[in-house]
Parts: sequence; C-alpha cells; structure tokens
Amino acid sequence: MTSVADTLGVDPKLLEILVCPVTKTPLRLDRERAELISDAAHLAFPIRDGIPIMLVDEARPLDDTL
Repeated sequence: MTSVADTLGVDPKLLEILVCPVTKTPLRLDRERAELISDAAHLAFPIRDGIPIMLVDEARPLDDTL
C-alpha cells in the first residue's frame, strides 16, 4: 500500500517535523493540490518534485470563501 507522502515523494518523517515558517504552527497536507497548508497563516506551500517549498514568496494565499 502506498502512503500519501509516498505518492508525493515526500519523506513522512519530514512532514511530521515541518512547521509554518510564519507562525511556527503545524501544517496539514493537501494531497490533491500537493501543498502543505498553514491554517494559521492562511498560506499553502507547494510541494515540487517531492520537496516542500517553505518560502513565503512561493506560498499561495488561501481563499477563505471555499
């Protein structure tokens, strides 16, 4: 069986220790969009080629109307 992290190419242990670079709060994985979501900062950080891009300049603002 393949885990969500395996399908994105991200080490599951890495996902456990990553936090939002802005708020230092835990992140949640959105596997459909291949992003790590910071609910506290209202940002989505992309995962590219199995690497979480934790730069605020690369993050997408979350749309609260969803």
